[in-house]
Amino acid sequence: MGGKLREERYEKRNGDVKIRDDKDRERSRDKETRVRDEKHQKEHGERKVQDSDEENKRVERERTGRERDRSHHQDRGRETDDSFRSRRSRYDLEDDDDRKKRKRAERHNDSEDDDDRKERKRAGRSNESVDGGDRKERKRAGRRNDSEDDDERKEKRAERRNDSEDDDDRKERKRAERHRDRKTDDKHRKERNRRDDDDEEEGFRGREDEEGLRSRRSHNDYEDGDDGKERKRAERQNNQKVEDKRRNERNRHADGEDIRYKRDREVKGQHQEDRRDGELNEHQEERRNMEVNERRDANINTSASNLGRSGGVYIPPFKLARMMKDVQDKSSAEYQRLTWDALRKSINGLVNKVNATNIKNIIPELFAENLIRGRGLFCRSCMKSQMASPGFTDVFAALVAVVNTKFHEIGNLLLRRVVLQLKRAYKRNDKPQLLAAVKFIAHLVNQQVAHEIIALELITVLLETPTDDSVEVAVGFVTECGSILQEYTPQGLHGIFERFRGILHEGEIDKRVQFLIENLFAIRKAKFQGYPAIRPELDLVDQEDQFTHELSLEDEIDPETTLDIFKPDPQFLENEKLYEDLKKSILGDESEDDTASDDNGDDEDDDEDEDEIDEEEEEERMKIQDETETNLVNLRRTIYLTIMSSVDFEEAGHKLLKIKLEPGQEMELCIMLLECCSQERTYLRYYGLLGQRFCMYNKVYQENFEKNFVQQYSMIHRLETNKLRNVAKFFAHLLGTDALPWHVLAYIRLTEEDTTSSSRIFIKILFQELSEHLGIRLLNERLTDPTMQDSFESIFPKDNPKNTRFSINFFTSIGLGGITENLREYLKNMPRLIMQQQKPVSESDDESDSSGSSSDSDTSSSDGSGSDSSSSDESESDERRRKRRR
Repeated sequence: MGGKLREERYEKRNGDVKIRDDKDRERSRDKETRVRDEKHQKEHGERKVQDSDEENKRVERERTGRERDRSHHQDRGRETDDSFRSRRSRYDLEDDDDRKKRKRAERHNDSEDDDDRKERKRAGRSNESVDGGDRKERKRAGRRNDSEDDDERKEKRAERRNDSEDDDDRKERKRAERHRDRKTDDKHRKERNRRDDDDEEEGFRGREDEEGLRSRRSHNDYEDGDDGKERKRAERQNNQKVEDKRRNERNRHADGEDIRYKRDREVKGQHQEDRRDGELNEHQEERRNMEVNERRDANINTSASNLGRSGGVYIPPFKLARMMKDVQDKSSAEYQRLTWDALRKSINGLVNKVNATNIKNIIPELFAENLIRGRGLFCRSCMKSQMASPGFTDVFAALVAVVNTKFHEIGNLLLRRVVLQLKRAYKRNDKPQLLAAVKFIAHLVNQQVAHEIIALELITVLLETPTDDSVEVAVGFVTECGSILQEYTPQGLHGIFERFRGILHEGEIDKRVQFLIENLFAIRKAKFQGYPAIRPELDLVDQEDQFTHELSLEDEIDPETTLDIFKPDPQFLENEKLYEDLKKSILGDESEDDTASDDNGDDEDDDEDEDEIDEEEEEERMKIQDETETNLVNLRRTIYLTIMSSVDFEEAGHKLLKIKLEPGQEMELCIMLLECCSQERTYLRYYGLLGQRFCMYNKVYQENFEKNFVQQYSMIHRLETNKLRNVAKFFAHLLGTDALPWHVLAYIRLTEEDTTSSSRIFIKILFQELSEHLGIRLLNERLTDPTMQDSFESIFPKDNPKNTRFSINFFTSIGLGGITENLREYLKNMPRLIMQQQKPVSESDDESDSSGSSSDSDTSSSDGSGSDSSSSDESESDERRRKRRR
C-alpha cells in the first residue's frame, strides 16, 4: 500500500511539473512574440491594416489553440490521475515523448511560418523600393526629354524665323534686281528703237541723196567731168559733217549722266590735288633748284657729257677704265668727270657694304679714296643709307666717328646736314624722316661727334608743346642716348624726366604714349641696361682722339649742297698728290702694297664670293620647311591657356607680352583673343580691357584689330546669335575707349540691299553698347564730327532718299532716333536741293540749244537736204527736252 501511495504521489508531482513547464513555455513564447512584434513595429513603422488584422487573427488562433491544449492537458492530467494506477509507467513515458516530439514539430513549423512571413515582407518592401526608384527614373527621363524637346522646338522656331527673314531679304533683293533689270531693259529698248528710227531716216535720206547724185552725175558727166568730181567731193564732205553732228548729238544725249559724274569726280580730284600740291610745294622747289644746279654744272663741258654723267647712263667698269686710259690729258675736265663718277660709285659701294663685323676692313678702303674731294658724296651716301635702314644707325655713326678723327670738316658737314634734315621733317610733320634723323643724332652724341647740348635742345623742342607723336619721338631719343646723358649731364637728364612726369600727370596724351613713358622710367631705374651708348664691337675711337662739334638748333646752317655736284678743278693734279701724301701718313706704306695686291686678287675674291653664294643657296635649299604649322598651333595653345588661366586682364597682358612673337604673328594673338571672347556664354569685360591694353601698347595690334573688324563683319552671317552679340560688344568697347579708330565704321554700309538680318543685329548691338558707354549726347557729337563725315557716309547715306529713310527707320526702331536729326533735316530739304541743282542744268541746255540752232542754219544754206535733216533733228531734240522737263 505504501509503495502504491508513493507512486501515485510521484505521478501527481510529475504531472504538476509538466503542466507548470508547459505554462512557462507558453508564457515565454508569448513574450517572444510580443518582443518580436514590438521590434517589427519599431523597425518598419506602422503596418498595413490587412497584415495587422491577419496577424491578430493568427495570434488569437494561437492563443485559443494553446488554451485548448492547456485544458486538454488538464483533462489528460486528471485522467492520468484516475487511470494511472491501471497503466504502466512506460506507456506514460512514451506518451510524454510523443507529446514532446509533437510540440517540437509545432514549434519548428511556427518558426518556419514566421521566417516565410518575414521573407514575404522583405520581398514586398524591396519590390516597393525598386518600383519607387523606377518611377523616379522614369519621371526624370520624361522631364529631360521634355526639356530637350522644348529646346529643339525653340531652335526650330529660331531657324524658321531666320529662314523666313533670309527668304524675305532674298525676295526683296530679287524684286529690286528685277525692277532694276526692267528699267535697264526699257532704257535699252527705247535707245534701240530710237537708233533704228534714226538709221531708217538716215537710210531714206541717203537713198534720196544717192538718187539726186546719180541724176546730177549723169547730167554733169556730159557737161564737164572735172567740175563734177570736185562737186562730188564737196557733197561727200558735207554729208560727212552732217553725220558727225548727228553722232555727237546722240553721244551727248546718252552720256549726260556720265558727264555730271565726271564733273563731280574732277572737282573732288582737284581738291585732293590742291592739298597734295600745298604739302609738296617746298619739296618740289628744292628738287627743282637741285636739278637746275646740276644742269648748269653739267653743261660746262659738252664733250665730257659724251663720256658719262652722274645720274646718267650706266657705264660698265671695264669700259670706264678703258675710257680713262684713252684720255691723255689728266687735268682735263673729261678725265676729272670720269674720276668723279668712279669716286661716287666707290664711296656708295663701301657705305652700303659696311656692318658691325667688317667695319674695320671697310675703313682703310674708305680712306684710300679721296674723301676731301668727295666729302659731300660721303655725307649724302651715309644719310641715304641710314634712312633706308635705321637699324644700322650705330654702324654709320661709328664710321663717321672714325672719319671725324682725321677730317673734322666731314663730321661737321654731316652733322649740319642731319640737323637741317631734322628741322625740315619737323616743319613738314614727316614722322618717318624725323625718327631717322633723331636716331642718327642720338648715336652721333653717343660717339661724341656731336655735343650733348644739341640733345638737350632737341628734347626741349619736342616736349615744349607735347603731342602724341612728339612725345613718342622724344622717348625714343632718350632711350637711345640716355646712358651717355646720365654720365655727362645727370642734372639735364633729371629735368627731362621731370618734364615727362608732368606730361603723365596732365594726362592729355594717348594711353599708348603714357605706357611708353612708364616704360622709359623703368629703363632709367635699371640704369639703361640693354641700351648701351656704344656697342663693344663699334667702340673704335679713343676718347682723346675724338673731336666733338658744338652746334645749336637755332644756328643758321649751310648744307653746302654744291659739294655733291661735279665741278672741274684747275689744280686737280696737285690736290690728288697732296691727298696721296696724306693717305700715306694715315694708312702707312702698306697702302701701296695693298692697292697692288687688291688689283691682282680681285679675280680670286670674285671666284670665292661666287663659291660662297652657291654654298649659301645650297644650304637654303636643304632647309626643312614645316608645312604642318606645328609652331603656329603651339603658339595658339599657349595664348589660349594664358588667357584662360589669368585672374585679371593686367596679369593676362603681362604674360602675353612675355611671349616671343615673330614679325607677323601679332595677328594670331588678336584672332585668339576674339575667338575666346566669342565662345563665352555672356560677354565678359575682361576681353575688352585686354584688347584695349594691346591697342594702346602698340599700333600694330590696333591695325590687326581693324582688319579683324572688317573680316568679322564680312562673315557675320556665319556666326550664331550668342557669338555675334559677344563680338559686337567687344568692338563696341574698343570704339568707346578710343582704342580702335572710328574710321573702321566706313566698312559698314547701312542700306536694305547691303545688309542681312545678322549684320543688322550686329549694327544694332554695336550702337546700343556705344550709347550705353558714351551716352546719346556724346555719341551724337562723335557722329556729327565734320572731320569724320567721310567715314560715316555709308551709315547715314544721302545718295538716295530710299536709303536715307531706311537708315532713319533703322535707328529709330532700335531706340537711337536722336542721332538721325541731321539726316531728317537733309531729307526734308532734299526736294529744294534737287530743284537748285536742276536750274543750272536747264540753263546750260538752253545755251546748247541756241548754239545748235545757229549751226544748223549755217549748214542749211549750203545744202537743201542738210537743212531738212537739221530741222527734223531740232524738232526731235525739242520733244526730248520737253519729256525730260516733265
